[in-house]
Amino acid sequence: MTSLQGPTDLLPPAAPLADAVLVAATTLAPQVVAWRRHLHQHPEVAFQEVQTAQFIADTLAVVPGLTVTRPTPTSVVAELRGTLPGPTIAVRADIDALPIQEENDVEYRSTRDGAMHACGHDGHTAIVLGLATLLAAHTAQLPGTVRFIFQHAEELSPGGAEELVQHGVMDGVAQVIGLHLWAPMPVGRIGILAGPAMAAPDNFHCTITGKGGHAAIPHECVDPIAIGAQVVTALQQVVSRTVDPLDPVVLSVTQFIAGTAFNVIPNSAYLAGTVRTFEPALRQSIPAQMERVIRGIAEAFGATVDFHYEHGYRPVVNDRALAERLQAVVARTFDGDTLIDLRPTMGGEDFSAYQQRAPGVFAFVGAGNVGEGIVHPHHHPRFQVDERALDVGLRYLAAATVALLAEH
Repeated sequence: MTSLQGPTDLLPPAAPLADAVLVAATTLAPQVVAWRRHLHQHPEVAFQEVQTAQFIADTLAVVPGLTVTRPTPTSVVAELRGTLPGPTIAVRADIDALPIQEENDVEYRSTRDGAMHACGHDGHTAIVLGLATLLAAHTAQLPGTVRFIFQHAEELSPGGAEELVQHGVMDGVAQVIGLHLWAPMPVGRIGILAGPAMAAPDNFHCTITGKGGHAAIPHECVDPIAIGAQVVTALQQVVSRTVDPLDPVVLSVTQFIAGTAFNVIPNSAYLAGTVRTFEPALRQSIPAQMERVIRGIAEAFGATVDFHYEHGYRPVVNDRALAERLQAVVARTFDGDTLIDLRPTMGGEDFSAYQQRAPGVFAFVGAGNVGEGIVHPHHHPRFQVDERALDVGLRYLAAATVALLAEH
């Protein structure tokens, strides 16, 4: 990753509103950390964020000028109308946790067994709560409208974004922005890709059915474990030998479940995993290639296959012109080392649903710190973020929102 100099000439001069909001953002940082820690202590997994949504709604209810609505039982939308004419900008935060048992030994560790904020959504929510609080104090200078979307169920397909879009949260929105606290990137850095940013996360699962029997008499059986092992190996060649090497693709078998005893060949084996792609045509062709390989191997040994492929979220593709403007915002707001060059990730995100309705940009805000031991990956039971990233994320969203409103 290398530092970039953003094209600041894409933006008008910084307005007094931007300066005032950025100063206020720094003073609000302790409150944002407190919100994040409360949310971290009380995680709720996808489609179960009842108390989380209520906390968000209660926090926003005391902020003057906000109109708070509940499109679904586990989501919140707040709208702030400035006194000056202008467009509607949407800012999105995801609020759900993961079904993971936390292993961190911190005072604000999860109080719920089997649930943990292991991806930074608690930080995203706290940052956007801070943004709503900041901007509400400046409505007299604010042009247009800001719509704050606190979205449920990002972690579980079909995801909450598409559901909220169907409820009209993107109606009238000119542009939409969001961010992800990113552990692989050092705190104090921001990455904004122009174009593809995150892959489409699809899932597959299949059951190979053979003929079970005694492990000492394998010739009378059709062994689904042996067949499944060959399937796992052969599936890797779908990528290495049937896909253009310049096309980014991931195909991972992540589950292989079979057998109950050391001396029994089971009747069936279950395999499941994920496929990640960017190109729509490739995304459509891979399922047929996979099924052909799986069935060919299974039928060669006398087994049958039940194969299912599920398309998940679309890839996150940032609007190039908007991304360049936000890169300029970062270059103007922060020091010269903040904006860095970043490669796309094969992770998935349902922020893509909003990008189908308006130009959108999903940014990455560094949250890792090797010196402090904040090195564990997302979705790990010891995942953590350097909380200084909350201030960086808040100042970025504040500067970006004000700049986009001021353009009009």
